[in-house]
Amino acid sequence: MLDLSAYQAIVFDMDGTLIDSMGSHGVAWRQTCERYGYPFDPVYMHSLGGVPTDQTVVLLNEKYGLSHDVDEVARVKRELWEQLDEVPALIPATVEVLKHYRGRLKIGIGTGADRGHALKMLAETGLLELVQTVVTATDVVHGKPHPETFLTVAAQLGVAPQHCVVFEDTAIGQQAAAAAGMDCILVQNGELQI
Repeated sequence: MLDLSAYQAIVFDMDGTLIDSMGSHGVAWRQTCERYGYPFDPVYMHSLGGVPTDQTVVLLNEKYGLSHDVDEVARVKRELWEQLDEVPALIPATVEVLKHYRGRLKIGIGTGADRGHALKMLAETGLLELVQTVVTATDVVHGKPHPETFLTVAAQLGVAPQHCVVFEDTAIGQQAAAAAGMDCILVQNGELQI
């Protein structure tokens, strides 16, 4: 087992780190992009993992010179995703770390998903009862790569940022962890990169 004894708390990203929901989000984003005329680039969209949905729409508008209503596009994307009605799989490598350190270290989740979506996903997968706090895009002013999400988790856990380690699957999440003054372990294709 990975030795995290140097830390007092673990902060997990959710989508793509604990829960393999990126596939269904990719399908919903593809449908949304087709509906609104954004070219769909799966590599670019994956790179935005952890960015709140409304901010992703802002970035798409900027990248492609479009001016779609941010709230409308974000709402449509969420509706399309919910219609898929998939219960995503857990990512064994990170869930094993969470379960191993539960009760030994404080554990929180910092996600770019909106609160309703995050709580639903965490409840459906049985993870909600295993963590002490969940901070979502709904709970912060600035989403990743800004450090506010991770700093809020640390504050709610009562642990100084430098005593936290983050598990993340995107460069944007890594940037947020670094900006928060936290070490970060990257998760790629369901494997810990250590």
